[in-house]
Amino acid sequence: MLHEDRLFPLENKARDLARALYTTVRDLPIISPHGHTDPRWYAENEAFPDPAQLFVTPDHYVFRMLCSQGIPLESLGVPRIDGGPTETDGRKIWRLFAENYHLFRATPSRLWLDHSFEHVFGLTERLSARTADMYYDHIADCLAKPEFRPRALYERFNIEAISTTESALDELKWHEMLRQSGWKGKVVTAYRPDSVVDPEFEGFAANIERFGELAGTDATTWDGYLEAHRNRRAFFKGYGATSSDHGHATARTEDLPKADAAALFAKALKGDCTPQEADAFRGHMLTEMARMSLDDGLVLQIHPGSYRNHSAEVMARHGRDKGFDIPTRTDYVRALKPLLDAVGMRKELTVIAFTLDETSYSRELAPLAGAYPALKLGPAWWFFDSTEGMRRYRETTTETAGFYNTVGFNDDTRAFCSIPARHDVSRRVDCAYLATLVADGRLAEDEAHEVAHDLAYRLVKEAYRL
Repeated sequence: MLHEDRLFPLENKARDLARALYTTVRDLPIISPHGHTDPRWYAENEAFPDPAQLFVTPDHYVFRMLCSQGIPLESLGVPRIDGGPTETDGRKIWRLFAENYHLFRATPSRLWLDHSFEHVFGLTERLSARTADMYYDHIADCLAKPEFRPRALYERFNIEAISTTESALDELKWHEMLRQSGWKGKVVTAYRPDSVVDPEFEGFAANIERFGELAGTDATTWDGYLEAHRNRRAFFKGYGATSSDHGHATARTEDLPKADAAALFAKALKGDCTPQEADAFRGHMLTEMARMSLDDGLVLQIHPGSYRNHSAEVMARHGRDKGFDIPTRTDYVRALKPLLDAVGMRKELTVIAFTLDETSYSRELAPLAGAYPALKLGPAWWFFDSTEGMRRYRETTTETAGFYNTVGFNDDTRAFCSIPARHDVSRRVDCAYLATLVADGRLAEDEAHEVAHDLAYRLVKEAYRL
């Protein structure tokens, strides 16, 4: 199903060079520093339930496309928060998916899925309504075998390290089970404190109460609240965390006087914050997190620019993270200035900024990362985690920020079997771009080989301290 030279340049000389570059990085170990695979998979190491539970129900890239054509999420097995009925027959879900597989033509999801079907499960005939049952039976038979358990696939995919992402309120019991298991795979957590730094997060005051209990401090006072973050960050570091992750609506940062920050926190606990005040508090907490990173070494990831849970109906019925997070325009030059004024010149700090607003790459993010020692550019992410998005990313950032103010690639996925596919796409796109630079005289061939290795492996390993 997959062309041997997919994603390489059409011109013969550049294509030959891209192929040669790719050959040197194709089999490098995978560093997956940010994602959302379930740590329970690795801890329990149980067989995946069925093909639908592996490929369809947990993957918002898949079910959002089907939803866009009027297919109810319930019919795809996506749980309802009220416990209401959803489809539980994996074969029915799979048939519905297969009947609509044409919807994914020319999308990144199609490339990832075909790669998984062919390279993980050995299927070479295209998925369709006609082949649905054959696919389902074959994948189900494979999933029953020990070599398709999560730990075996981790090793088969040549994953050197993978980071899951857990809420600041998570007890990390699956990571504890992993630690006790003695398995040598490197699965670490990442500190995601959105539920306790966002006054607009549902149940914020109750979250703070629970936060204090877990941290062993009174988190309802400003000093106790900051101490709770320090304690929880240390707890997460004990389970391998090397980063924190912040998914805010905007990139706004603030550096408020202590009294102002404490007053804003008190309003947040009472539920009295205006939207602007809530945004200011989130912004101030990014600067507080950056200062804590100077103390404990966690890499600070900022994921702004998403109008999360855009559909009120889907949010009410199915909850968060169900495919309705939509990109918005984002300002970085002014928004990041308070944080960068506070810590931007500290070379021992790493702040990785992501964007869903491509127009900001050449105008804002690349110039900022090309100047401030603390700031690095995250890879093309989410809606631009695609062939064209990755190519545009390199074209709009390299001239100003170079390669070495970027941090390689992360797959940011819940879909376990897509991890090698996504890294393969990234490596192919980068090699294609490097080949064009050599072909038009902007880069020497020996340098292209070194950069290809750095983009595929070294930069991400060093940036995330893995």
